[in-house]
Amino acid sequence: MTAVPAITRPRALTFGNVWLSVGLLAVLLIYPFVFDKAMNFGISTLLFAGFAMSWNILGGWAGQTSLGHAALLGVGAYTMTLLATPERLPAFLQSPLAPWWGALIGMVLAALLAAVWGGLTFRLQGSYFVLSTIAVALVIRLVAINSDWTGGAEGLFMPDLPRLFGLDLFDRQVEYWLAFGFVVLTVLITHLIRRSRMGYALQAVREDEDGARALGIDPTRMKVLAFMLSAALTALGGSLYAIYLQAFEPHTLLELPISVQIALMAIIGGRTTIQGPLIGAVLLSVFGEVFRNVFSSANLLIYGVLILLVTLFAPAGIMGLFQRAGRKLGTAR
Repeated sequence: MTAVPAITRPRALTFGNVWLSVGLLAVLLIYPFVFDKAMNFGISTLLFAGFAMSWNILGGWAGQTSLGHAALLGVGAYTMTLLATPERLPAFLQSPLAPWWGALIGMVLAALLAAVWGGLTFRLQGSYFVLSTIAVALVIRLVAINSDWTGGAEGLFMPDLPRLFGLDLFDRQVEYWLAFGFVVLTVLITHLIRRSRMGYALQAVREDEDGARALGIDPTRMKVLAFMLSAALTALGGSLYAIYLQAFEPHTLLELPISVQIALMAIIGGRTTIQGPLIGAVLLSVFGEVFRNVFSSANLLIYGVLILLVTLFAPAGIMGLFQRAGRKLGTAR
């Protein structure tokens, strides 16, 4: 007889949870005023924090580890850029669209791709599913490399874009606030999922699919929905990443290391938590920058050792350490 999982109601949005999110966002809010000489680092960190939180909807709440999210990032980047430079597209599409419309269309395409992708791969479990995400992402990368309309291996250059409310989208300050808005959006959506019926269902699916099915939950449907939402948000961030880069190619945008980096940020920060991916993105970005500047050629080795230590001694991530310390303090009192 299949054991039915005990679906524990996610803890209420306590003042501690809310204020941690608010505190982290407040730090990011003042960043451009204090570190105005390091805007590139701030923008990149924010975008990857958003990617990590988007990944966490599938990899954390649904428990499906994906190493193919770079492909979804690329869908957003390529869609927005191509629709802004339609001379590469068929004649009936050669009417340039504003970048915000291109970003929305990219989100829709990424969600549809996730629906098909999930329908094909969610029948697999464990490492087989992980390998399938890598395989699908590699296929998408090969299509981008060998297609003329994507610019092939040379990639695409961002054209001049119309102003957004009179603001230049290529201004680093503007890009920072767009990336900040992306992070705020992903935090809000994650909070909503955590307190919704979808969040309870995803928790059940993550813990025991057979038990969740016994409760009347369709595991495949829930995982596909989580994948579609994760994909749409990742594509939105991909559109912003394309504006930030201004030029990109498949060898840099659609590579496996990008997917691994996104997943690691969420896992090390603490998957199944709201603030974990954000903390993981900030820490890994800071350490990566410090190691690159201080230790030069040995930076990747030290970076890898750090990741290994966190994985071994904090399997629940940085947020897991905080939560465990909080429980000990509560018990001591």
